Amino acid sequence: MPAKRKLRYGMVGGGQNAFIGAVHRMAANLDGQIELVAGCFSSDPENSRLTGEQLFINPPRVYSSYTEMAEREAALPETERIDFVSIVTPNFLHAPVASAFLKRGFHVVCDKPMTLTLKEAKALRKTVKKTGRVFALTHNYTGYPMVKEARELVRTGKLGKILKVIAEYPQGWLLDRIEADGQKQAAWRSDPKKAGASCCVGDIGTHAENLGRYITGLEIESLCAEFTTFVPGRKLEDDANILIRYKGGARGVLHCSQISCGEENNLNIRVYGTKGSLAWSQEHPNELKFVPKNEPARIFRRGNGYISDVVKQFTRLPFGHPEAFIEAFANIYIEAVAAIRSRIEGKRGAVRDFPTVDDGVYGMAFIETAVKSSASNAKWTKFPAL
Repeated sequence: MPAKRKLRYGMVGGGQNAFIGAVHRMAANLDGQIELVAGCFSSDPENSRLTGEQLFINPPRVYSSYTEMAEREAALPETERIDFVSIVTPNFLHAPVASAFLKRGFHVVCDKPMTLTLKEAKALRKTVKKTGRVFALTHNYTGYPMVKEARELVRTGKLGKILKVIAEYPQGWLLDRIEADGQKQAAWRSDPKKAGASCCVGDIGTHAENLGRYITGLEIESLCAEFTTFVPGRKLEDDANILIRYKGGARGVLHCSQISCGEENNLNIRVYGTKGSLAWSQEHPNELKFVPKNEPARIFRRGNGYISDVVKQFTRLPFGHPEAFIEAFANIYIEAVAAIRSRIEGKRGAVRDFPTVDDGVYGMAFIETAVKSSASNAKWTKFPAL
């Protein structure tokens, strides 16, 4: 039946004092296509109740566990139950929560990295394929219009054959061992039981890898990684340097760090080809630098008429009015919602532009290969077949 209405969603995670849950809610709400009607916002039932109260959720739709939420939402009439769930928990809960909702017929939007291990990721991919539900992974940096413009420059041959990719993601917020003082965001990210085998690469290195693959389409053949834990007492790495060999001959350098003093959220990428190069920085997201061979540099800015037609749909404001982090997240949501709406209406629908379960599997393979390489004396480690 046609879904000529807002889509209803529930959230797992994102309770009081959580950062990313609020970001997801703002992004989901931005285009007026979605409404939050249910949630299990914390493993602490009281936190979940208070969060639901703050968000004006009907009390019977605020749950004390995700299993209760999945079961009770599935039991509701189609006209009332959620259409999809947004998962914004720490990493170790992504797979079990996603599986619980997929198996009850719900579509899923999940924060990254997708799972705790590659084995979990492959199992979750099987569940997604079996259920036929939409699964979107919020690698939100692919939502920026100028990142999409960078991809168009590569896709249309403006850079020629890609030779080298340099992706960096330095932060400085973990320079001190703040997890020991109970800082929530640091505590779970540095805990192997909740974050997995990696802190820095799993948290931000995956964004740098995904950004490079999204823009260039290149896939990794092998890599050589060095992990370092600079802060005494920390259980996982807080800095990583990775050399990459891509299929087809291109080379890459990926650096990510959470102990780089003075850095805030400086994700950036440079791509060099035989006909030109490009550069983009997340802290200046509305600009893209393009340098054709033997020509002056050009600065492209979002919102202008010269931007590719395929990119214009992801811009909400006229040029000169900055768009940034929330809007990039919203672009993931609006594309995922379009795909979900097509499924509800029984239509095949056009291929939408959002990261999928396959991107999640690739991301976990990247993390595990980097961990394996860092622990190896041989260093160069072949990327697994997926």
